[in-house]
Amino acid sequence: MVEHSASVIVKAPLHQVYELFTHFNDFPKFMSFVKEVTYYDDRRSHWAVKVVGQYEWDAVNEDWIPDQQVGWRSTRGLKNSGRVKFRALGPERTSVDVYIRYTPPTGPLGELGDRFGVNSYFDSILKKDLNNFARMVEEAPAGALDPMSSHYLFHPESAVHRGELTPRQKAAMERDPMMSPQALAERQAQIAREAEQRRRLKEEQEAELKRRRDHERQLQSEREIILAREAQKRQQERLEREAALRKAATTPLDPIHTYAARAHGLGDRDGRVRDPNWLQDPMTARRRSDKPEISSPPPTAQ
Repeated sequence: MVEHSASVIVKAPLHQVYELFTHFNDFPKFMSFVKEVTYYDDRRSHWAVKVVGQYEWDAVNEDWIPDQQVGWRSTRGLKNSGRVKFRALGPERTSVDVYIRYTPPTGPLGELGDRFGVNSYFDSILKKDLNNFARMVEEAPAGALDPMSSHYLFHPESAVHRGELTPRQKAAMERDPMMSPQALAERQAQIAREAEQRRRLKEEQEAELKRRRDHERQLQSEREIILAREAQKRQQERLEREAALRKAATTPLDPIHTYAARAHGLGDRDGRVRDPNWLQDPMTARRRSDKPEISSPPPTAQ
């Protein structure tokens, strides 16, 4: 048995991812190596894939757990089995892990596969188609549970677009009302309308973003002008204070504010002899008296 595995993270809720994956019959619409998935009933299906050569098998579903896991095993044709596990990584993120086991065919086809490295090639296309599944889900409307609602169907790499379907898959699609020419035309028109709505919404969002940026730039410019004016005002006030201090330092004092002027105003009331040269030297306008100080007599006893 050969084992393969691949994983992808889908930006969608767990339940939506699980439901969209279980529409096996829609795989050829967005996958490249799956050419047919048709149903016998709600548990049995027929598969056809092309990996180097084309392989087919009948499968039966088993070990299905809603929103957690789907499984299968082949009952006829290429022997294989597998599991697909789903894990929620958040409200809008889901991990999808695929595990496949199969027995390589014997004979010339198996030898050709070994020669061309079919195992590594299968790993690459498995990962590629898982990415196609993720994109199909992410381009479906929010909450959609039918792959036909997705915009990522029939892309250039899909089996449908490349015309690589089996006759049975083509017949099944022709019986599908959603695959009628009228339904497909309506689907395409709806996709065009939604694309136009997204374009207009994007333009409106960009215009609103530009308006907000312009408004922010205008406010920033006004703030810078106010700050510049305040800085200029503070600078002017500082210069005026410095000029006032320089002027005060160089202006002579008025004599009326000196000690000599105040002493002159007292006259002889301070009890000291006026110096004859007091006018020439106001700071020595008064000098101590040469007369001894007379102390008051002690009080007499009564």
